[in-house]
Amino acid sequence: MHPELFEIPFIHATVKSYGLAIVIGILAAIYIIRRLSDRIGTGPINKDYITNGALYALIAGVVGSRIFYVLHHYNQFRGRLAEVFSIWQGGLELLGGVLLSIVVIFAYLLVLKLPVRRFLDILAIGIVLVLGFGRLGCLMNGCCFGQPSDAPWAIRFPYASIPYQSQVYPDMSRNRAQPHLDLPAEFYGMLVDGRWAGAQENSKFYGDLKPFKMLTPQQKEQVTAGPYRCLPVHPTQIYDSLNGFMLFAVLFTYWRFIGYGADGKRPRMAIGKPGCTFALMFIIYGPMRFFIESLRDDNPFEIYSLTISQLIGAGLFVFGVALFIAMAKMPPDDNMLGAAPVSKHRPRQDQPSPPKATRSAS
Repeated sequence: MHPELFEIPFIHATVKSYGLAIVIGILAAIYIIRRLSDRIGTGPINKDYITNGALYALIAGVVGSRIFYVLHHYNQFRGRLAEVFSIWQGGLELLGGVLLSIVVIFAYLLVLKLPVRRFLDILAIGIVLVLGFGRLGCLMNGCCFGQPSDAPWAIRFPYASIPYQSQVYPDMSRNRAQPHLDLPAEFYGMLVDGRWAGAQENSKFYGDLKPFKMLTPQQKEQVTAGPYRCLPVHPTQIYDSLNGFMLFAVLFTYWRFIGYGADGKRPRMAIGKPGCTFALMFIIYGPMRFFIESLRDDNPFEIYSLTISQLIGAGLFVFGVALFIAMAKMPPDDNMLGAAPVSKHRPRQDQPSPPKATRSAS
């Protein structure tokens, strides 16, 4: 776990691993989308639009991730509304950022009158790439963790990490009245005037975890290599990261060999029409997110022991199927008919100017 990678000198601000992973993913996505845009019949000027759109998507991603987290954990913000804006303290959910980014990009393409369906296809390829990198940031941050598992690839997190705290406290939002790991009361309590005041056994869950530096040598041994170390859990962050990179390969292959077509204009079959790759992203991602979410141990249950992410995942699948059918039935666009789209912001340079009127002799 490395939630903070390093501190910037003089300003004493730290670089968060989660934020850096997201930025790397977005830069990689911008590069891929700019390269793929050469193949959908748009002029070089639109690459600048892609970069600008990516910046808007980045802002929307941060805002959407924060909104989704606040709505998801609204109880901890009651009476402390100012903390809603304290993003630097953590608390982002990637799914909310992705959904708001899609909405913003869709509106952006409509305003510029760009080929929406074609751009959404290559946007989908970029989005899942951001997902792959973003979940690696989740792993380093310690969030989005899985349930205890005895799988040979299960991983352990350190003492007092987010997964560890989840294991040593009850969690009624997940119908768990008893903790996964039963720590003695000596590990709970609070700081009083710089000194640690231990909790009683019947009220220990109301206290904080004892800071690692204040543990006795025996206690440190118990929480690092003894009976009170973190239980191994499913590395759901890695599952989701691999899912993102797998989706990137699948969507690119589908777009290139079914949607893009031999001449770059007409797809090889109806299921490759513009917009189908974008819809396919929801069809695959929805069930995968539903499954991976069932292995996680962080999000609260909402309805019938399902989390909000599982409900959204099911909705994304249904939406993706309906969108796929609609896209496959839509008429050809300008690119498929051989006419390259023209941006309203710059006239085409390859069209001759109309002849100037001449005054005839009378």
